[in-house]
Amino acid sequence: MPPSAAPDGDSTKVWVRRILREVLAGREDPEGFFALCLSVLGHQETRSQYPSHIEPLRAANSSMHSVLTSIYKEYFSKTEDDELELALALSLVEMKDYELSAPIHEPQLKQPGGRRNDVMPTSEFQTQRRSPIQPAEAASGTRNNSPQTGPSPKVCSPRTAVEPDAWTPGKARSASCHQVMEAGDVDQSEKPKHPKKRRQRRKCAAQQVVGLPRAPSAAAPVLLWFRRDLRLSDNPALVSALKVGAPVIPIFIWSPEEEEGPGVTVAMGGACKYWLHQALSCLCSSLENIGSHLVFLKSETQGSEGGASLRALQGLAKATGARTVVANALYEPWLKGRDDAVAAALQKSGVECEMFHSYCLRDPYSVSTEGVGLRGIGSVSHFMSCCRQNPGAALGAPLDPPTTLPVPAHWPPGVSLETLGLARMPKRKDGTTIDWAANIRKSWDFSEGGAHARLEAFLHDGVYRYEKESGRADAPNTSCVSPYLHFGQLSPRWLLWDAKGARCRPPKFQRKLAWRDLAYWQLMLFPDLPWESLRPPYKALRCSTDRRHLEAWQRGRTGYPLVDAAMRQLWLTGWMNNYMRHVVASFLIAYLHLPWQEGYRWFQDTLVDADVAIDAMMWQNGGMCGLDHWNFVMHPVDAAMTCDPCGHYVRKWCPELSGLPDELIHKPWRCPTSLLRRAGVVFGQTYPERIVTDLEERRSQSLQDVALVRKEFGQYVDKRSGCDLVPLPPRLVSEALGSSHLDGGVATGGKQFLLPVITRMEFKHQQEDPDADAASNPYNAVLKGYVSRKRDETIAFLNERDFTASVMHEGAQRRERMESDQRRLEGLPRGPAPRGRVRRTPTAKDRFSVVPGGAVASLR
Repeated sequence: MPPSAAPDGDSTKVWVRRILREVLAGREDPEGFFALCLSVLGHQETRSQYPSHIEPLRAANSSMHSVLTSIYKEYFSKTEDDELELALALSLVEMKDYELSAPIHEPQLKQPGGRRNDVMPTSEFQTQRRSPIQPAEAASGTRNNSPQTGPSPKVCSPRTAVEPDAWTPGKARSASCHQVMEAGDVDQSEKPKHPKKRRQRRKCAAQQVVGLPRAPSAAAPVLLWFRRDLRLSDNPALVSALKVGAPVIPIFIWSPEEEEGPGVTVAMGGACKYWLHQALSCLCSSLENIGSHLVFLKSETQGSEGGASLRALQGLAKATGARTVVANALYEPWLKGRDDAVAAALQKSGVECEMFHSYCLRDPYSVSTEGVGLRGIGSVSHFMSCCRQNPGAALGAPLDPPTTLPVPAHWPPGVSLETLGLARMPKRKDGTTIDWAANIRKSWDFSEGGAHARLEAFLHDGVYRYEKESGRADAPNTSCVSPYLHFGQLSPRWLLWDAKGARCRPPKFQRKLAWRDLAYWQLMLFPDLPWESLRPPYKALRCSTDRRHLEAWQRGRTGYPLVDAAMRQLWLTGWMNNYMRHVVASFLIAYLHLPWQEGYRWFQDTLVDADVAIDAMMWQNGGMCGLDHWNFVMHPVDAAMTCDPCGHYVRKWCPELSGLPDELIHKPWRCPTSLLRRAGVVFGQTYPERIVTDLEERRSQSLQDVALVRKEFGQYVDKRSGCDLVPLPPRLVSEALGSSHLDGGVATGGKQFLLPVITRMEFKHQQEDPDADAASNPYNAVLKGYVSRKRDETIAFLNERDFTASVMHEGAQRRERMESDQRRLEGLPRGPAPRGRVRRTPTAKDRFSVVPGGAVASLR
């Protein structure tokens, strides 16, 4: 009989006697009765009241009374450790018996449009509970879970799916332990097993978190506030909640007004909300597998200080008697301000609120430029130098997931996951649902197990090609774990730990985590980063207002196959790799002259890994107004040589062009009419016309516009170096000049502290001749495509051999002329003709193997 069977309203004494009758009838065993008493009455009340409850059996059934008394004496005569172990064993036995007697249902998430998710195998990290005494690791699946009124666990159906990337420029330098990641192509592959050495390393180094008994308890519970770290493994807040030794109530509060913050951040776009819905469903399943569940709360309107989240937490604390709230910290300035207000208000009411660092490798509020200076700020090298010069707390080893969670005697009420409206689909006028997330659902496994499976797959395969071929769009060379990082289903510490433990440890991959931390540091310094250009002159940059161009870019109908393929992949799967993000951003800004804010907003709405800090930093850099200028511009055609040389990527996402040959698929406007006819391509019908035709002219116009605003706002250009000047925030001024200067009014007295920042050489040269075209600029930043670095090395070798062969040929001809002139002067007959003008070496197969015949003869 489960603990929840205790009838509400009956006194404890009546309930105990009712269970005693079950024991006497043989329907309940004595040990089970004692375990139920521990579960319902609690430890202290059982110690004091249990003998009086069984006293009537002394006369009615002395043998049963002696058995129950011996169990009681044996339990309370042991040490505290023995008592805890026995309580855990009895509770698990009781729950096992209940699961065997109750019908087991395995519902799956009912998706919009009547579709069900396929059940797929989970990762090795997440396993089903095999026996009551074995640690039950967190298994996750995708299904709807509404809050229950009791702790009755359910067996969940785990699943796995695919993978993705947070975009950062690939500047390969030395590795550090503060590094961020990019992701790669969506690739459905089975998760390989953990290497033996890495399993042993993780077993020895990671702390094993042992859960407390999950029998209901009347002690004051701990509120575990889930926000973005939606995982059980390596979760500091969860570990802290277990250390309290009280029941744990996991909660999730959905407050879209607080998420958005000031300005136009688009913090939670449509794709992100859908991922969040699925991730919460998976977290529900994981919690149910360890005997708990997630309570959902939804805010209605923004309130006073602290807002809706504060009111929800205060209501929960009052209803449950909780005296502690634990959560992992968030670093967006508006969310940190919310958390500080919540913690202060709860503290006043006697509820302790603790925040733990987990979301980044380095807490952005702890990074200091002291000892490094401000030169080069905005670059990842400068950020890493700051972290090395001013190190924070040691990272430590990742934490294993708990085996159980102690549950409260009474669960607070909540709402269903569907009530949050995260995965709500629009409807047509006829009432049918528009399931825009169907392809996203097919492309990803939203569970914590899916995150670890994707990382393992990458570390067994793609990592070996990442250093040189991570830009390929037609091959799965990237990790595709950026959405899992964003929603905290994979911790950055676990990612770094596994990456360093792999056989291949490319510095470029580990360095990506530094870009992520850098983005949050910049957002902390400049809270208006998502909507306000950091370089003042560029706010006046002339931008196009052609909405047709913007819509064509968003829908993947620009007429440039590589750009269209990337934008269609983004819409259908919610993701594209880092290189392609640079391609489409360069096209929007450098060739369409549209403002970077339009690209940022679209990415925030359509990316499943949309991150305010990372997207804002990268779009600012791409829009020429961030702390760091990109030193490159992606050409929409030439870039295809690097990322899609054979056209496989374009054929996948633009199937109407699949009939074109490899050499013309990226520039179909150059195809002969007959070839277009055979391929079934009709411009303006089956495939759009190019929205802009003269790319060089538009690129030159972009440079001229930059030179114009730099000249107009000369006070923001350093006369000595030609670099742009950026006003510093007060924190950096105080660090650079000392706190006394800040108090004296340098930062607050109306004066701006201007700092020269990294500026593209192309812009400095253009200012000397503002009307010059881009082609004449010696620092032209447009990249020429390359298939691989190995290809560049091969071309350089062939060019050197070609030059050597030419020199040999010229030397042979010169000697022949000298010999002929000498013979003629001496009156001798003309010498024999060379045996052959040229000859081909027997093993070479390229054009550079042709060498002069005379030169070969002269070497013999």
